[in-house]
Amino acid sequence: MRDRYQGRICIPIVETTVGKAIRAVHEADPMADLLELRVDHLREPNLELLLNGRRKPFIITNRRKEEGGRYRGDEGRRMDVLEEGIDLGVDFIDVELATERSLLHGLLKNKKETKVILSFHDFRKTPPQQELEKICDRMIQCGADIAKIVTFARSYEDNLKILSLIPYARKRKQGIVAFCMGEKGRMSRIFAPLIGAAWTYGCLSRNRVSAPGQLTAEEMKEIWKRLTHSTAPSLAFEDGIKKRRSGSTLSKPWPLGRGVEGLR
Repeated sequence: MRDRYQGRICIPIVETTVGKAIRAVHEADPMADLLELRVDHLREPNLELLLNGRRKPFIITNRRKEEGGRYRGDEGRRMDVLEEGIDLGVDFIDVELATERSLLHGLLKNKKETKVILSFHDFRKTPPQQELEKICDRMIQCGADIAKIVTFARSYEDNLKILSLIPYARKRKQGIVAFCMGEKGRMSRIFAPLIGAAWTYGCLSRNRVSAPGQLTAEEMKEIWKRLTHSTAPSLAFEDGIKKRRSGSTLSKPWPLGRGVEGLR
């Protein structure tokens, strides 16, 4: 039985060669609940080899440059990689909500047993609450299995804004991953899976981050372990989210940030 303060961790594999990626998968396997294969980092992808004998659920992501990835090229070819993953029976594919409509609909129509993560990234800010909810609604209407909404935190208040999406989505029976990037967004990475997000992301090491502010999987597990013995930070977040949903604002967001830093 999973401890109350134990979330699910997805470890991104961000290597440039298939050999290095296979070694990283073996390294990550004991710590990960699922693994994300960042195909946009690979020079010569070989999905069949990488997915062969997998023991954990896999996400195939081929992220375009506009949303923080490395892929530059034809959109049709980018989708071909995801379609290959579907044909190989991968557990999840991650595709951007901003993908050209006909390509996105074709992918959703032919997903077979693979679950589709529809993702949205804002690397500059966290949009207003109403806008975030509209993005979530669009993902639901498109038929996303998981809605993934990731923004950049300019303040600690932004963490509560993004975390408020989790109960919003769950009330609509929608699976969701939601958190903030950046130094001020780390607390949302920690608390998101504890309040109902499907998972959070943690890297193998500091030199293998896939997004700003990402903690290592080891750091995440250590923080959750400490939270088992101290409920105050979690209660503070739950109270903050309730205030956000009721229209109030958090009068002093900084203690939450200080509290999380103290857990590191």
